[in-house]
Amino acid sequence: MTEAVLVTGAGGVGKTTVSAAIGVSLARAGLRTLVLTVDPARRLASALGLGDELGSEPFPHPDEPNLWAAMLDSTQSWRSVAIRHADPDVAARLVNNEFFLAASQHFPASQSYAAADQAATFVEAGAWDVVVVDTPPSAGGIDFFTAPADMADLVGGRLLRWLTGGPLPGRRFFYRTAAKPVLRIADSVLGSNLLERVAEFLLDLRTTYDGVADRGRQIEALLSRAKTLVVTTADPAPITEAARFYRDLPEVGSVPAAVIFNRSLPQEWIGFEPPDDTDTKLVENLARWASESLRQSDARAEFGAVHKAVVATIPWVAEPPTDLDGLAGLLAETEELTARSLKLEPKRKMGA
Repeated sequence: MTEAVLVTGAGGVGKTTVSAAIGVSLARAGLRTLVLTVDPARRLASALGLGDELGSEPFPHPDEPNLWAAMLDSTQSWRSVAIRHADPDVAARLVNNEFFLAASQHFPASQSYAAADQAATFVEAGAWDVVVVDTPPSAGGIDFFTAPADMADLVGGRLLRWLTGGPLPGRRFFYRTAAKPVLRIADSVLGSNLLERVAEFLLDLRTTYDGVADRGRQIEALLSRAKTLVVTTADPAPITEAARFYRDLPEVGSVPAAVIFNRSLPQEWIGFEPPDDTDTKLVENLARWASESLRQSDARAEFGAVHKAVVATIPWVAEPPTDLDGLAGLLAETEELTARSLKLEPKRKMGA
């Protein structure tokens, strides 16, 4: 069975680079690995040394036979939701409806649901040993895990049920015979058919509820089985976001496998004593870096103790790597993120 590794955390902590590094490391360990991102800035493509060829379909890396990458288009993923869960005529109306398009772009959990749905699809395909998901950073990444329930609430929540009424066949008949003429009169006063379009959209959207709810349960089952890695830095704000995962994820059936402190300064800098003849300004700078390294070390130790977390560190580098060797080098000393530590192994022989 294909495994899922979910790389999550607040924005700005290097999550996409870490996802790429994990993908390269697992691929070089012999696992057929797909790295999936929803990042519109194309940082995954840059990290892996790929160009415009990276799109929504898995693209095999030319320099690593076990590595594929894909960049999710959340709007297209929402189209697939309509096509999968609505009758053909209804789906055709939905994908061309401006309110549906707006929801796909502005609904808070839209990217998260689309990413979770696509990740589940790739896992179910069984073509890879591991699917590594660079999750969207909105709400600190928590909404990736709540997206299935949020989506079901959107298409079947109290407000939508109240607006569209009881049993759908009867409500559709009532709308066509009674409500629609009234809305047309109101629209004629307003000078547009806005109300009629809104009503059609709500009725069409509600027909997807059963399918969306069933799919949501499948996605939630996948998320509960996945290995979740929380990326942070030792700065206060990202640590606060990382702590939310350890507090909130058990409530939705998931427990982080490890927290990754990215951009960590070397432990060796703590207590470093420069030679007596060192320039005074340099001594001051070295003392500041030693103090910062100590602060980071204390922050990691405190987080691990408070949350009983497995703590992994990735070293600070001046520039993010943009080639496979550089990415693999980031994890060279990080035993907690190896395939063995994550309990991942190839499900098929190499080249099969």
